[in-house]
Amino acid sequence: MFSFIKRFKGTQPESTPAQPEPAAELPQSSQSAVTQPATAPALETTIEIPPPAVEPAARSSWLGRLRQGLSKTSAGLTGIFIGVKVDETLFEELETALLVSDAGVDATEYLLNALRLKVKAERLSEGAQVKAALRTMLIELLRPLEKSMALGRAKPLVIMIAGVNGAGKTTSIGKLAKHLQHYGQSVLLAAGDTFRAAAREQLTIWGERNNVTVISQEGGDPAAVIFDAVSAARARNIDVLMADTAGRLPTQLHLMEELRKVKRVTAKAMEGAPHEVLLVIDANTGQNALTQVKAFDDALGLTGLIVTKLDGTAKGGILAAIARQRPIPVYFIGVGEQVEDLQPFSAEEFADALLG
Repeated sequence: MFSFIKRFKGTQPESTPAQPEPAAELPQSSQSAVTQPATAPALETTIEIPPPAVEPAARSSWLGRLRQGLSKTSAGLTGIFIGVKVDETLFEELETALLVSDAGVDATEYLLNALRLKVKAERLSEGAQVKAALRTMLIELLRPLEKSMALGRAKPLVIMIAGVNGAGKTTSIGKLAKHLQHYGQSVLLAAGDTFRAAAREQLTIWGERNNVTVISQEGGDPAAVIFDAVSAARARNIDVLMADTAGRLPTQLHLMEELRKVKRVTAKAMEGAPHEVLLVIDANTGQNALTQVKAFDDALGLTGLIVTKLDGTAKGGILAAIARQRPIPVYFIGVGEQVEDLQPFSAEEFADALLG
């Protein structure tokens, strides 16, 4: 199975800043109190905690759902290489299939040009050989998106979560909180979507499932809520604070500016925060997902992505487009609603699912 040890490694800062004075407790009306998680043990130089136990059958099931989610793209790509002559017609069909998979013009041209050179240099004459070469190139293209989320470099480690409505931000936060707890991390959640009651309620439900406190406030200023949450996390010696934000489209300039404000205010609450700015994208939105990545990255300076809903009608090629045009690390990909359905991104696993 894929080891989480590779994905979660962090180093303790050389010197630990003095703890601030305890923040004033938030009014009862502004927070949803759940059982306070136990404080995690002090971090060593590197986190080396065994990965949570995952049954081989469960892992196989997850990979099966990933393959099923990408099955349409896989069928389109795999069929091209069966009993074909390696000529320009093959490359034309492959070009169409890659474009249909949402790989985009840039990534498609890059892969085809590299594939042509390899076919010529190695005198590949069979469809299976060309397919194997494409697999290798796709893995090489996607490999830079594999990157660990480093823990232990700040306390609390502040993670800001952004994305459009419906991308799966709140659900991803709940799943990620569970993963962090597997690594002995205490977690606090901040409901930065202050105007949508359903978002606060959903986050509270995830908090109850994971035994995690949720800081929320109805109709308040999102930046103020997250500022208070940072103060509370520092006072309570919490390891990781995850801050939800309201969903918005990149074209809603006033709301994008609000996000920038949240980031600025968070930095005032704690120097260096937010330490991670993650964008949650719905894989089913195709090339629009790349547009979102570019817009949110320009506005916030993204450090990572969470790609959701790969179990739906996603075509998967969008990750190739992201790798070519905005290679921001993909920390996790999701293929379902259960906690275990959010898994670290593996270029090799993804390429295998994409090419069948």
